[in-house]
Amino acid sequence: MTGDSDERGDYTLEGFAVPAEIDHVHALLERVGAEHPEVDPTDLMLFETAVVEIANNVVEHGRPRGEVRWRLSLTVSADEIEAELLDSGQEFVADLDTPMPDLLAEGGRGLPLAGALLHRIELVRLDDANHWRMVRRLSPPAAG
Repeated sequence: MTGDSDERGDYTLEGFAVPAEIDHVHALLERVGAEHPEVDPTDLMLFETAVVEIANNVVEHGRPRGEVRWRLSLTVSADEIEAELLDSGQEFVADLDTPMPDLLAEGGRGLPLAGALLHRIELVRLDDANHWRMVRRLSPPAAG
């Protein structure tokens, strides 16, 4: 795993899409919160939940298993937080408008949950990589 950031609010994490890397995703988002106190903690928590759901999908469903590389880029701006996750796995086709499954279903909640927490979620296949784009608009600062 490698990670980096710059003063503008851009952060990057690269490595293999394996279960141990999910901890690095959490750590990167924790760092974003520490370095951007202006971001409402609820917005950050909801964004983190969505990003981790998508990252977990790449870990769980990415093929060939254990060989998929990814690059997660996060950008914090005045009005939104955005993640771009590129993975080298086989093409992943998803219905991003899938409704939440029945309460008794044992799976299938990740994408609907991420979609409910984000203002925009996109998946396209470009240059032999799956490109996920996730955006959450930030709440306006509380009047003080």
